[in-house]
Amino acid sequence: MRVRLSDLKPGQEATITEFENSELFLKLMEMGCIPGERVLVEQIAPLGDPISVSVSGYHLSLRINEAETILVDTND
Repeated sequence: MRVRLSDLKPGQEATITEFENSELFLKLMEMGCIPGERVLVEQIAPLGDPISVSVSGYHLSLRINEAETILVDTND
């Protein structure tokens, strides 16, 4: 099922499929958010922003507006 990365809960894992925002595309690619990579949501800040994810062997903090532009497949 395809959802936004921002919709996942801590502990959920998914595969990155595509990006909606071409302006953030290069920045996210440089951080290891590449289509086909598995991403794990580790933590979400108490107010929902930022979220901490693990992707390509890195731990990243993403703003919620960045995570909303990343579409993932939960394989459910």
